[in-house]
Amino acid sequence: MNLIGTAFKCRFANPPPDLRRRPGEPRWLTPRLFSLPLLRMVTSDQFKAHCEGVLARIQAACVLSGRDPASVRLLPVTKTHPVEAALLAYGFGLRAVGENRVQEAAQKRPLAPADLRWELIGHLQSNKAKHALQAFDVIQSVDSPELATRLGRLAGEMGLRREVLLQVNSGDDPAKFGCDLADAPRLLEAALAQPALVVKGLMAIAPLSDDPAVADRTFAELRLCRDALAARFGVALPELSMGMSGDLESAVAAGSTCVRVGSALFGSRPSA
Repeated sequence: MNLIGTAFKCRFANPPPDLRRRPGEPRWLTPRLFSLPLLRMVTSDQFKAHCEGVLARIQAACVLSGRDPASVRLLPVTKTHPVEAALLAYGFGLRAVGENRVQEAAQKRPLAPADLRWELIGHLQSNKAKHALQAFDVIQSVDSPELATRLGRLAGEMGLRREVLLQVNSGDDPAKFGCDLADAPRLLEAALAQPALVVKGLMAIAPLSDDPAVADRTFAELRLCRDALAARFGVALPELSMGMSGDLESAVAAGSTCVRVGSALFGSRPSA
């Protein structure tokens, strides 16, 4: 079956009843198949070459750091790209994709294979917490005790358990979301108090900078934070989500277990 061709056709067909807006559902959540932009996508061969190149970079970084390449997961970031990007990743054997927006994932997910996992890596507004729990399998951007408490309460009411990562602004960048390093213990305490949340680890985004040392410090601080939290609370926090297309080598050297890569796989994104 040609998954990409099938999804392409679906975008121009009438949406099935289960994709239409239900009474009381926010209009923004309804999948708008006609509104997804028709963009020039990389071909399957181009994506395969890009993906092999990124995996080679991860392997080389692991060799330099004395790490097992299998310990680092590649998360393709499909935000602002059409669902075909997720299908390319799936066809290559990757079984998870990262998205920044609840609405966008809600539009794409019904068109993708059921066993593809969706991970939220963008900022989550509290008023979209319920819809995020429905649209995503993993939420990497829990950045406040209040959000953790709300997600846990709603997940419990919905009969769900969700894996989460706590976003920490370890680069002290005012342009980035995430709790301050000093507030990380309070955030972890709030998340651990929610039986419906499974705290897997931490996430961070390095500040934009031409100085590689900035990313190095950001990732090193996140790992130190993780180690301190694990020791203080007596819990395992195995996941460190850090590193993107331009700084993944630095992240792997610092202990990243998940690199979030978009442009190096799919090319430059359109303006959001």
